[in-house]
Amino acid sequence: MEQPLVNLLDLDLVGRASRLPSDWLIGYDSRQFTQLAQQLYLELIQLSHRQTPPKIIISDRNPVRFLAGFIAATSAHCPVFLCNPDWVKAEWQQVFDLVKPDIIWGQEAISNKQEGNCPIQNPKSKIQNGIMIPTGGSSGQIRFTIHTWSTLTASVQGFTQYFHLDRVNSFCVLPLYHVSGLMQFMRSFITGGKLAILPFKPLENVQKCHIETADFLISIVPTQLERLLHHYPTWLSRFQTVLLGGAPAWHELLEQAKHHRIPLALTYGMTETASQIVTLKPSDFLNGNNSCGQVLPHAKVMICTPDGEILGANETGIITIEADSLALGYYPDSLFVSRPLSLENDKIKKIIFQPDDLGFFDDRGYLNIVGRSSHKIITGGENVFPSEVEAAIRSTNLVSDVCVIGLPDRHWGQAVTAVYVPSNPEVNIDTLKTALDDKLSKFKRPKYWVSVEKLPRNTQDKVNREQIQQIAMLWHQHHSNRATNQ
Repeated sequence: MEQPLVNLLDLDLVGRASRLPSDWLIGYDSRQFTQLAQQLYLELIQLSHRQTPPKIIISDRNPVRFLAGFIAATSAHCPVFLCNPDWVKAEWQQVFDLVKPDIIWGQEAISNKQEGNCPIQNPKSKIQNGIMIPTGGSSGQIRFTIHTWSTLTASVQGFTQYFHLDRVNSFCVLPLYHVSGLMQFMRSFITGGKLAILPFKPLENVQKCHIETADFLISIVPTQLERLLHHYPTWLSRFQTVLLGGAPAWHELLEQAKHHRIPLALTYGMTETASQIVTLKPSDFLNGNNSCGQVLPHAKVMICTPDGEILGANETGIITIEADSLALGYYPDSLFVSRPLSLENDKIKKIIFQPDDLGFFDDRGYLNIVGRSSHKIITGGENVFPSEVEAAIRSTNLVSDVCVIGLPDRHWGQAVTAVYVPSNPEVNIDTLKTALDDKLSKFKRPKYWVSVEKLPRNTQDKVNREQIQQIAMLWHQHHSNRATNQ
């Protein structure tokens, strides 16, 4: 980059918002955003006589109000909790019990709070100036990662350095309360770029923003890529970069993207790291590389044994992360701590994060993900990784979606089980089994096949494995009982 990014830690973010170009927020009124941010900031400053700033929940569906509230709360050094307006009452109750908010911005949250809008009633907040971003993993239990303006800024700096960008124009179709949408705002806001916000559903219905896509980066998840490739491949191919993350992409989907010359950038990252820390550049992808790419400048990724020994190239182990963008921990008091790391027989302690992923670096330093350690299936003493089985099943073109899990089995320990959505009514178990004969070793082939109409996935395209496990267990019990009664 010709000029380093400005360090915004000590700047007035509301003031910076007022200096952005009048057309920086495409599709919305940029002046309304600035005015609302200033108004909310002044209201919060009036509460500064209290010992600690109020805890604020933001769940507004309107992007202008959401972002204005976020900037105002951050400027006022308030702990801010970003929330999904589509959470159901039980999920909101989890949040209220955990957060005990002082202020709520967003009608959906207010309507689910029995007492209505909250007065200032809980001034003793342990986390000041924290930015709490929700993450639920595969279990569905809501929890918040603790970020700061500093960790989010570090992510932006690493991103712009890696892509050699002075200014980032973002086309955002992902939710702003999630790290995937929030970081698109952060990249544009910090670098002075433009931000176009459009929910994916209107985009699917051809209501596209009229922008010069060659100047923009778009972030999507695999199912969104699949739909856009089917309807608008030429439009998608014109973007400067198409960032793909959220869930593993299957081989056939990536081959379709190559065929249409989509400038795809596969990414590896998570809420805890403030989005991507490893990215594949589009030129590498179009040249046939399907890895996650190389590590961004603000992060360090190592492959380790369970004892903390750092492994070499092409050795599979536990992915271990250090990063300037790493969250402090989970709200309220589960902070990440130093862990021992073995380097050349010397034990050192560093703040590291291990996200349960297994992978390896190849000889050129490209990261390859093998699968999740906790998702590994052990059947008859053999290790089976669901991602490999899912890729093989998808390659048959007989399913439109699939998730592979392990069911308890008294003979084998676990039985490989595929929960799938058939691509057409003629698909049956026999055709699926036959199609896998030359694709997987016998012990990797599913023992049970569970057909469903739809897999439970969240807005980031991640399957809810706990729900899928329940679906498969109920199916297995039903079929076991029927077999017993016959």
